[in-house]
Amino acid sequence: MTNEPVDVVVIGLGPGGEACAARLAREGLSVVGVDARLVGGECPYYACIPTKMMIRAADALAEARRVGELAGSATVRSDWGPVAKRIREDATDDWDDRVAVERLEQAGARFVRGRARITAPGEVTVSTSDGERRFQAAKAIVVNPGTDPAVPSIPGLAGTPFWTNREAVQTTLVPGSMIVLGGGPVGCEFTQVFSRFGAEVTLLHTRERLLPTTEPEAGRLLQECFAEEGITVRTGVSVTGVSHDGATFTVRLDGGETLSAECLLVATGRHTDLAALGVGAYGLDESGKGIEVDERLRAAPGLWAIGDVTGKGAFTHMSIYQADIAAADILGRDHPGAVYRAVPSVTFTDPEVGSVGLTEAAARQQGISVRIGTTDLAASSRGFIHGPGNDGLLKLVEDADRGVLVGATSVGPTGGEVLSALAVAVHAEVPTAMLGQMIYAYPTFHRAIGAAVADLAAR
Repeated sequence: MTNEPVDVVVIGLGPGGEACAARLAREGLSVVGVDARLVGGECPYYACIPTKMMIRAADALAEARRVGELAGSATVRSDWGPVAKRIREDATDDWDDRVAVERLEQAGARFVRGRARITAPGEVTVSTSDGERRFQAAKAIVVNPGTDPAVPSIPGLAGTPFWTNREAVQTTLVPGSMIVLGGGPVGCEFTQVFSRFGAEVTLLHTRERLLPTTEPEAGRLLQECFAEEGITVRTGVSVTGVSHDGATFTVRLDGGETLSAECLLVATGRHTDLAALGVGAYGLDESGKGIEVDERLRAAPGLWAIGDVTGKGAFTHMSIYQADIAAADILGRDHPGAVYRAVPSVTFTDPEVGSVGLTEAAARQQGISVRIGTTDLAASSRGFIHGPGNDGLLKLVEDADRGVLVGATSVGPTGGEVLSALAVAVHAEVPTAMLGQMIYAYPTFHRAIGAAVADLAAR
């Protein structure tokens, strides 16, 4: 096996890895991008894009069912066929990444499909279907390994035909009944989608509330909305065993209670195999959950890490943000380092749950003098106009000593869109007093920001 000299090897071609490899190649560096999976990563094939298509369809059903309260009458019949067809034809090309590979190569990078492992500083060995290839990276190795579904070690679970997000996205049929393990964003989104398409869904969550990393008010409101839709939510429970008889899953809970369903969806988090990546060659801990990086995304001399593995948020927007910084650093260009005080995230349930910056609890843990402002979205003018499906709230977290927001949560029909103004305020550290002096368009959902600021000032 001969050594192939290159400037940069990018391991993992999710959104951030692809963006980084393409930019470096366009700047004239010799770049090799390596991935054993589909170029583009989880997002376009099994996560962001197809799941939001599913959610769009499920929301259309929900809105149609509100016609009776708003505009007359309508008969609604769900059909998963158009959803499955759209995912296959419009989103994933039937899980074919030829377009993404061509896009990368047109930028000037080479693509090698295979499993990459760092075998020495500056050295990457790739196992391909034709054997092994070894690359010597003169300037940089960039790792963007992404994540795989984390499957808990529940007795009996291994070997059963349970689903993760990947099987859920690929399904051509909606099961009659489903048990979902996990009450984070993925579990909640799939729960609502399949329920709205007719499945009888029970969501089981070990924590005491849904969306545990968001504000408690958001998780409680979402659980209330789920209950109104006929979804069963069980929080604070542990699964002690799983079995499958060829047709039905049986899930055993602590205390001996059992639940049965046609389908079991596991949405209990994600993980990265650092040992398989070989970062120990740089002296990094391969047993940890991630890779520690500095503000330029440097993990070690000659090694950069971006995306989920950095622990700054498992979001496509985060990996793309980091990719730009890492590429600039490798090119020797001036660039401000990464700033994470205003990381936004959205759970695309109905209502949408958007958050940015610190929660109230996190702010207090950091010793910040906290002041809170809240408002009920349903009670706003736009909420009143909107009518059915207007559940929502805004919560602002202020550093009272500095008079700026350090966090915000926006829940509602357009929670993720309203969040954009709050993300600007947190990132730019706009004085809260200035937010109170702004003119907010009437009647819009984002006008509720003014009401929440007024509540903040009254405390």
